[in-house]
Amino acid sequence: MKYVDVKVVFREVPDEVTLAINISGCPVGCPGCHSAYLKRDIGEELNEESLEELMRINSGVSCVSFMGGDADPAYIAQLSRYVKKIVPQMKTCWYSGRGLEEAREVINTLDYLKVGPYDDRYGPLDSKTTNQRFYRICRGDGEIELEDITARFRKTYF
Repeated sequence: MKYVDVKVVFREVPDEVTLAINISGCPVGCPGCHSAYLKRDIGEELNEESLEELMRINSGVSCVSFMGGDADPAYIAQLSRYVKKIVPQMKTCWYSGRGLEEAREVINTLDYLKVGPYDDRYGPLDSKTTNQRFYRICRGDGEIELEDITARFRKTYF
């Protein structure tokens, strides 16, 4: 798996300062994708060593978000577990074009999950008609619950 770039962002995960890692080799191919360049197999190798270095040089974040990686969900789960191994309080997120059922194998390693392919007929996460969903993953008594917080992305005006 390869990554193209990283950014510290404030909007991709509500209430978190997030290190967003853009992963290439996307197999989903959403029509109207705003990051079509991520379809290509380009960039640097993303492994535990490079992930740890990205976290080190971008200190001050509270969440690591894997933006893509749909070609290998098991590897996303492995990297998410590694993040929590080296920084237990760090949250993790996965932005996936997969459906919720297809992402189930990764859920137990994450704190947040965005699922659904982008469809320009319905708009992005901040649209009232979006087909995508954003979940906070809640744990308690050995159970995992998904709290749909998609509405947090909608623009509000005074």
